[in-house]
Amino acid sequence: MASRIRRRMNGVARAGTAIAVALSSVASATAQGAGDWQGYGRDESHARHSPLTQITPANVARLRRVWTYHMRPAGTTGEAIPMPDSVPAKFRTGFSASEATPLVVKGVMYLATPYRRVVALDAATGRERWVFQLPGNDQPSTRGVAYWPGGKGAGARIVFGTRTGKLIALDAATGRPAAGFGTAGAVDMKTPEVMNGTRAPLGMSSPPAIYRDVIITGSRVQEMPVKGAAGDVRGWDARTGKLLWTFHTIPQPGEPNFGTWEGDSWRRRSGVNVWTFVLVDDRRGIAYLPVGAPTFDRWGGDRKGQNLYGNSIVAVEAATGRYLWHFQTVHHDIWDVDLPSATLIEVRRAGRTIPAIAVMNKTAMMFILDRVTGKPLYDVREVPVPTDTDVPGEQPWPTQPMPVTPPPLARLSYAATDLVDGPPAHRAACEKLVADLSVAPSRLFQPLRADSAVNFFPGSLGGVDWGGGAFDRKTGLYVVNINNLASPQQLARQPDGSWGMKAGYAYFQDPDTGMPCQKGPWGELIAVDVDTGTIAWRKVLGTNSDPAFADAGVISAGGPITTASGLTFIGATRDATIRGFDTRSGALLWSAPLPASNYGTPMTYRAADGRQMLAAVATGGFAAQPATSDQVVAFAVR
Repeated sequence: MASRIRRRMNGVARAGTAIAVALSSVASATAQGAGDWQGYGRDESHARHSPLTQITPANVARLRRVWTYHMRPAGTTGEAIPMPDSVPAKFRTGFSASEATPLVVKGVMYLATPYRRVVALDAATGRERWVFQLPGNDQPSTRGVAYWPGGKGAGARIVFGTRTGKLIALDAATGRPAAGFGTAGAVDMKTPEVMNGTRAPLGMSSPPAIYRDVIITGSRVQEMPVKGAAGDVRGWDARTGKLLWTFHTIPQPGEPNFGTWEGDSWRRRSGVNVWTFVLVDDRRGIAYLPVGAPTFDRWGGDRKGQNLYGNSIVAVEAATGRYLWHFQTVHHDIWDVDLPSATLIEVRRAGRTIPAIAVMNKTAMMFILDRVTGKPLYDVREVPVPTDTDVPGEQPWPTQPMPVTPPPLARLSYAATDLVDGPPAHRAACEKLVADLSVAPSRLFQPLRADSAVNFFPGSLGGVDWGGGAFDRKTGLYVVNINNLASPQQLARQPDGSWGMKAGYAYFQDPDTGMPCQKGPWGELIAVDVDTGTIAWRKVLGTNSDPAFADAGVISAGGPITTASGLTFIGATRDATIRGFDTRSGALLWSAPLPASNYGTPMTYRAADGRQMLAAVATGGFAAQPATSDQVVAFAVR
């Protein structure tokens, strides 16, 4: 069904692209200097690749920390927003977690902190230039801010969403609310059109995308209950904050692809949102929307059908929001595999270069598509999958799209013989988990059940998550960190007759140590050659404190970056370490301890004094690990 829809829409894609190419004659407003890191992924392609070459494989071992910035305001001792009483004591550290990646433009670093502040720092020294304090208990988006370079009488602006659904623009030079943008520099994103008559939560956990004078926003919405704020993607005027366009992530009557939800099950449905990053091909004027799962994301008995555009990459005109094409990576998602990772890449084939996009849902299966047409560049097959379930009313989709090339990057099934060997205490904890949760063997896309826990790989954390990967155009290598960690998931009937999680969001790991319960590897760094679709190399990522698991790696969150000198840098791991690898070979060349784990993505830039620097936000505070630091650290060669 999905392939037929894509074929029918190719004509629309070509027509839309003609308009986009015509727009590409306009000079790009988002061009940046080689030494800048202007967006979360450096630019709106989210390739996370820097052209800088001062730090090289030959001198990377001489990287040393040169400055530290403390995000928690001086004189305070607690987290920004007090934790509920139900939070265990070990998480009450007085620190707040961050997944941010700083921006650096023209020697100034811009950073969203978890302490209700956005700050500008001297990128060479870490000294504060200005501070913006958010009103009330609001917080800026967890993963950072965006930069609009200005033009036509308007100066550069720092733009970000907030936890409570505000879109805020600040003057980049002063940190003051941008004149003429909304009301006192802020726009309320909780418009009646997206709130569906509810008072449901709506905010932003990731920075918006910038296309010329358009700010493109996704949103963070609830995972349950079913009814709530829509996950629509919207475009706003960067000067005034005026709403320019809305793309309905659940097609409405009269729109392309309406009718993939049984009956009226699409009405007032929440989820189906872009909670990570919108990508933009500035030259072609196309925005790419990696859309997540519908609510409720573990049961679909009340939303039978393919459920477009859930779990799809959708291409739209960046200036207007007009639909161009889509590719759905999971039909009728009942596992919460979302679509957290997307990167614009290029594939070299038969002497030509094809503009492409690499997308991965949480299964860590990589789909490489032509970014103009949406057509797969490697074979993708609709494969029959298990449909047996004891949950009344559920109708699992009988097939799922699976790429033949590249091969799956993460573990996708579980058998009883996969239970971990090793120290008796760890084995005993895992055996108890299996017994307590009635963990049964499972295959990929095994529907959830009520009589036992389906040990779904990869689990809720995902084989990949928001960190995504980094693309080195010179080598054609796409580098990404992956996890092998399952979620034992079991359903139970709720008082209203629907179905929900029986034991909450569990992970297949020792609850005391956080180490997974299946044989390793648990965490890896992998390079995919996108020109051939083959694995160039894979390395265990991270170091366990228990030597019995020295070769297993550790769980990670956040992602890598690459540089033109042939280096890959990544924090991300639970062991609070930042590492530098040779991009071509995967050889580890450098590592340094961090004050806490870096669960965003590091970045590199050229400071005003000419030095190439590497920076990371190190707070910890993810995947059952408390936040234990408030530091931003910067390294340079000494």
